[in-house]
Amino acid sequence: MSKTILFIDGENFIYKVEEALKEEGIGKHKIDLASVNFNEIFKEPLKGFNISRKIFYNARLHFHKDTPKKSKELIRLQRKLRNTLINQGYEFIIAGNVRAQRVDGKVVFREKGVDVKIAVDLVSMACDKKLDTAILCSSDSDLQPAIAELRKRKVEVVYLGFETNPNKGIAYTTNKTILLRNPEILNAYKKVK
Repeated sequence: MSKTILFIDGENFIYKVEEALKEEGIGKHKIDLASVNFNEIFKEPLKGFNISRKIFYNARLHFHKDTPKKSKELIRLQRKLRNTLINQGYEFIIAGNVRAQRVDGKVVFREKGVDVKIAVDLVSMACDKKLDTAILCSSDSDLQPAIAELRKRKVEVVYLGFETNPNKGIAYTTNKTILLRNPEILNAYKKVK
């Protein structure tokens, strides 16, 4: 049985997909990621990999009294995204939280904890010999120590990044780098439109 697992940092992934679509001329207000066929995005770049699990990590959203309309909308969209991903064969893991903070009188939302959960899962699966190849779709440099630990344990680590601003540190740390190109993302997005 294949021990190749795709690990997706949800917040990071969503931001990068939105950035790619904007570069391809699609306005942010028109983007509905919950209706995207994620398997289509990964089909060509990950051809040749026998992926046994696909895990999408996302932070828990909380209602914030200063932004009630926005809070409700974001929670609704996360539920819709979760259902879409589960229907496409992904595991949807809530890890960490999105918390509101006041910065210069404005409410700013920050995600914390997703990268820690991904790192723990990477290392624990490697230690338990449940992982031969980790495909890591995250540009978070905080994951580099976990990547180094996997490589010490002879686990192949593939960095799945984006052609726009790939993380050179992660690319250097991993065994292999695959970059998602904007046209591939746009094509996957257009297929559901």
